[in-house]
Amino acid sequence: MNTKNTVADIETENQSINNAAKGSSRRRFLGQVGAALTGGVVLGKAHLASAQSDASDAADGIRLPAAVIDHRVKKSFAIRVGSATKEALIPVPPHTTNGDEELYPDKSGTYTKGILQDGIGLVNLNAYQTFKRALNSGRGADFENIIMGGTRTLNGGLAFALEGSDAVQFGNAPSRANQENGIIVAPAPAVASEAYGTELVEMYWASLLRDVAFTDYASNEIAAQAADELSGMPTYAGPRDANGNVTPDLLFRGPYPGDTVGPYISQFYLIPTFLGAQGMSQQMLTYASGVDYMTDPTTFQQVQNGIDTGLRNQLDLQPRYVHDGRGLGAYTHLDVLYQAYFTAYMVLGTMGAPVNPGNPYVGSRTQNGFGTFGGPDFAAAITAVAGLAINNVWYQKWYIHLRHRPESGGAILRQILTGNGGTIDATLNDNVLNSLAVQSSFNRYGDYFLSQAFPEGSPTHPAYPTGHGTVAGACITILKFFFDGDFVIPNPVVPSSDGLSLLPYTGGDAGQITVNGELNKLANNVSFGHGIHSGIHWRSDTDSSIKLGEALAISVLQDRALTYNEKFTVSLTKIDGTTATISNQ
Repeated sequence: MNTKNTVADIETENQSINNAAKGSSRRRFLGQVGAALTGGVVLGKAHLASAQSDASDAADGIRLPAAVIDHRVKKSFAIRVGSATKEALIPVPPHTTNGDEELYPDKSGTYTKGILQDGIGLVNLNAYQTFKRALNSGRGADFENIIMGGTRTLNGGLAFALEGSDAVQFGNAPSRANQENGIIVAPAPAVASEAYGTELVEMYWASLLRDVAFTDYASNEIAAQAADELSGMPTYAGPRDANGNVTPDLLFRGPYPGDTVGPYISQFYLIPTFLGAQGMSQQMLTYASGVDYMTDPTTFQQVQNGIDTGLRNQLDLQPRYVHDGRGLGAYTHLDVLYQAYFTAYMVLGTMGAPVNPGNPYVGSRTQNGFGTFGGPDFAAAITAVAGLAINNVWYQKWYIHLRHRPESGGAILRQILTGNGGTIDATLNDNVLNSLAVQSSFNRYGDYFLSQAFPEGSPTHPAYPTGHGTVAGACITILKFFFDGDFVIPNPVVPSSDGLSLLPYTGGDAGQITVNGELNKLANNVSFGHGIHSGIHWRSDTDSSIKLGEALAISVLQDRALTYNEKFTVSLTKIDGTTATISNQ
């Protein structure tokens, strides 16, 4: 396994900076930095010694230029340098991979899509070395020299951020400076593990249920078979009922508060709203049912090499509400990454959801929020954090984990089950080799490849973590910061089984459908739609990504808190049900 630093190192460093990095002590720390800067002194190691453990260059030698005399400019400078100093003191956690890249000499357990391939599941090793050389150096010239298999290009990036913690500061440890007590990015399940096999089984069931309406799961035979098989798998990470079983209605749902309450599809995907004066019904165009891709050796290998197969998604020209896996996949195939959360912001306005009780303008006789704690602030913050999130997760994808896509897992499975397992080094757990889902897929498609909703399969970047999931975690955290998460959504709806209309939701839990719960559900709807339902992301990709996005958003909100003139203390409920507090008091 590839590990930088150790958990023990991180815990030691966290103890030395924890008081400076969050809560009232964090604000005092930044205040001290501000006082030093506005007083015109040099901010060096001596001034930070009580707050740092191993950051000898942190803010060393920074001086406010003598020509700067304006008080506001001085204060702005102090906030900027103080926030940067605080972020720099957060230690780098372990970056632990699943070890598959080192374990398999032929790299059959590692992401290589788009790079020249020698066979099913096999990258050309010389081409792979050109790929690794570019990742290790980061030089543009080395990226241009990667030996590709076709014309499709890799979707890369390695950017720094000027807000929140840097990408390298999230990993296989808690991010306590950002109010996260659980591991943020654990190593992904290894190819040969039971957990990996379980995730691949879930992917095959989702592919078989792609055109079944979520409201029909309870009466659908395939959904019943999926629930039964997954119930018997100890490493299945989805929700179970009180008896420990997976029921059809629980399939492909997330594990967070609200995910299992009400209809499968979040209310934020359904309730009509307005973009300014422009009406939005929330109906959309999806893809034609029954048309799947990459189920034969020829097209599979073309796609792995980055060669255009000439196939295209076929539109269903009848507008429909999202009601099945294919519809969720079609939405995420073309969406602007923060689109669902910007729409959720508009729906919150349409339904009259109250702002977070900690909003400083609540109860004010003379003022209301606008550029701060008002509509423009809400909308801009969602957009800004989405950009930060995508750059943050790209570092994890390319420079740490290199996890391959489910289509590659299906190829390993296919080679083993067709007697060609000896051509590749990677192996799989018996739970997927003997799966009913896999056999059912073979009966439908005539081969063992995992069917894909898009002709090009996955995007050309590694699977873990997922961009959609990280953006989801970040954006819902921003919405929780601004809106009252306990507000019960009035008059909930559910799409008809054909997606042509909305019906009143009359389930016994209708009165328990809250803003927070539906935001959690929306995050999983979007990320699972792009992932499990389309065949291009694993469940664990989403689980880790939403945590990563949430931690990033909290770090950004903590930095932004000092930029507000209003004094406030805002609490929000995180995806694990615990509370985070953002304050500048």
